[in-house]
Amino acid sequence: MSEYRRVVVTGIGAVTPLGNSAADTWEGMKNGKNGIGPITLFDTENFKAKLAAEVRNFDPKEYLEVKEILRTDRYAQFAVAAAKQAAYESGIEGTVEPERFAVIFGTGIGGISTFEKEHSTLLEKGPRRVSPLMVPMMIGNMAAGLIAIRHDCRNSVMPAVTACASGSNAIGEAMHLIRHGYADAAITGGAEAAIIPSAIAGFANMQALSVSQDPDEASLPFDKRRGGFVMGEGAAALILEEYGHAKKRGARIYGEVCGYGSTCDAYHITAPHPEARGGARAMEDAMKEADYSEKDMVYINAHGTGTPMNDVIETLAIKKALGEEGAKKALVSSTKSMTGHMLGAAGAVEALACLLALDEGIIPPTINLKEQDEACDLNCTPNRAVKADITLALSNSLGFGGHNACLAFRKV
Repeated sequence: MSEYRRVVVTGIGAVTPLGNSAADTWEGMKNGKNGIGPITLFDTENFKAKLAAEVRNFDPKEYLEVKEILRTDRYAQFAVAAAKQAAYESGIEGTVEPERFAVIFGTGIGGISTFEKEHSTLLEKGPRRVSPLMVPMMIGNMAAGLIAIRHDCRNSVMPAVTACASGSNAIGEAMHLIRHGYADAAITGGAEAAIIPSAIAGFANMQALSVSQDPDEASLPFDKRRGGFVMGEGAAALILEEYGHAKKRGARIYGEVCGYGSTCDAYHITAPHPEARGGARAMEDAMKEADYSEKDMVYINAHGTGTPMNDVIETLAIKKALGEEGAKKALVSSTKSMTGHMLGAAGAVEALACLLALDEGIIPPTINLKEQDEACDLNCTPNRAVKADITLALSNSLGFGGHNACLAFRKV
């Protein structure tokens, strides 16, 4: 790896169901805070699923002018907010040439709330009443574009749209840009805002969502009682920077992005491969780049959605990648038990969890894990955070379409 440039994280921002900053989100994770509650964004009377992990008390006016708010979808507002937090914390602005500053920002669905609203307008009021801003508000690249405009990033500016792997793929691809010399810094992460009637109905009708009405019985990764995921929303952003550049300017370094695996099951549009071939290989690729050895104390932030099939197949992937003994030794948790499944933002929020777990030596728990499934026989950190001097953190993300991504982080 000596021929590659090292890539470090120098800023983190977040807007999540646990808090509207990275610090508040991390405190919530460490304390086992449940961000799930009744849906307030629309009337759920006729819906099977009535719970979600909503972002609360978010005021877009803290980040956008009123006229900008009227021209941006909720997912893009979350993205702009998280990116602004991360950029401010890192002090990156003004230290990188605009032509060397990239943005790779993920989303699974993009401006779906705008699409739903404007489609209703079309049906109810006719085509002349559809907003001329519908398309720029709806498209999945607009979060990346808005961030680039705000921070004068003129390098590669793109979305990653790989369903629930989007946030992790965005971070991995941004890391590659810097590692191979195409950029010196990047704003990366993921955003999602899909707690809307059509999305909740669609996921519920495919039997992917939990229909529990008790927030403590809804998102249950690795538990026998699990019955589906809970929709979450929000965003997280990381500032990635070439290590020498960060050191030279005296930046605070959270950790190093030292490995990335990106694979496809090439098997089914929604179901993972029964032998976990893609998920295991993504982990193996990330671990190889990170120079994994059996001496490493590993933390795995699992994809851990709480759907019956995902958790079993991911357990198999972890065992294949680390071996039976390595899997037994590893500390595992699913922070989706607290945040719900934030779709395209999930990988970015879980990267935050990995970096701060390394930094503080604290493993966030899998809350409400009371009856662990024998088929998910890993150390899943039930209910309470634990202290551990980990040396390597892995973040798994698995998406519809067979997309698999794994990120590896180390201390610097």
